[in-house]
Amino acid sequence: MMVAVATDSSTPSNDKPRRARRTRMTGAERRQQLLEIGRTLFAAKGFEGTSVEEIAAKAGVSKPVVYEHFGGKEGLYAVVVDREMRCLLDMVTGSLTAGHPRELLEQAAFALLDYIEEYTDGFRILVRDSPIPQSTGSFASLISDIATQVEDILGKEFKSRGFDPKLAPLYAQALVGMVALTGQWWLDVRRPKKAEVAAHLVNLAWHGLDGLEPRPRLIGHRKS
Repeated sequence: MMVAVATDSSTPSNDKPRRARRTRMTGAERRQQLLEIGRTLFAAKGFEGTSVEEIAAKAGVSKPVVYEHFGGKEGLYAVVVDREMRCLLDMVTGSLTAGHPRELLEQAAFALLDYIEEYTDGFRILVRDSPIPQSTGSFASLISDIATQVEDILGKEFKSRGFDPKLAPLYAQALVGMVALTGQWWLDVRRPKKAEVAAHLVNLAWHGLDGLEPRPRLIGHRKS
């Protein structure tokens, strides 16, 4: 008597549980990922406190991948800093659109405070003393570049008021330095609100201590 052997046609040999496929990043995507991870770690721990091992682990790759893209931690750090410097300089120079000198000062103050608020990690990196030379220079040289933009504004205003326009560079450095240092302080306290900080900065810059307004106001279109 022949016994029929049932075959389970529902379980073919190729019906094994499938593993989820990883999406492989392109070189550009991997580079961007490493930049974002490096930026976050450098802001939190500084250059010395961040290791290639930690960067690689956060990215889910091996150390050689970091070296392949940036040549090491120094190269990654330099690219991060260069990008932040260009971003800040572009925000400041791009903001100077008003015609009235006082509103131009407001715009410059707002641009720096906007950068601090929107790119906090980047600003924390910039204000640290960098151990690595950057193509865009140091934070001090960046502030000097911004001061050059303000210098042109002040020079015209000095000339129209009968002051010596040769003093414009000195005042430009003083004004931009004042805003930058106040920005470092505001980075941590975040009080008072940004618009109020900008108003008080411009109040001091525009009127001087002798002519301070008791309740400074903004004259431009930005109120926050």
